[in-house]
Amino acid sequence: MKVSLKEAVKFHGHLGPYLVLGLRAGEMALRKLGCKKYFGLEVKVYGAIKKPKSCFIDGLQLSTGATYGKGNIQKYKGNSVRAEFKNRMNDKKFAILFNKGLIKQLEEAGTHDECERLARKLYSVNLSKIFQTT
Repeated sequence: MKVSLKEAVKFHGHLGPYLVLGLRAGEMALRKLGCKKYFGLEVKVYGAIKKPKSCFIDGLQLSTGATYGKGNIQKYKGNSVRAEFKNRMNDKKFAILFNKGLIKQLEEAGTHDECERLARKLYSVNLSKIFQTT
């Protein structure tokens, strides 16, 4: 089930593009790996240590149910933001990276209003336009 923007803002405190990217990445992971929310998935996040990139992690936690308390999400240093997902039942894995065009859009969104507009756009855009999978 897709998490609403209202739920995301209530959880995170504000609307931003990295939050929405985490929501969308988690949604994609659950669907692609065919696993259940909360306990069926392990998540490793790279390059999202500082704000605003770290907001990506909140989106992932909300959409997948993976949390630090359960120990099924971890964050690591990295040069670029990427996430690796693993289905705990069958060890099937895949990873996502941001498309280059998306990175440019994120860099160009300088004001709060521009960030909110981009977040709303990313919420409904086709996943293939924002992520590369490996």
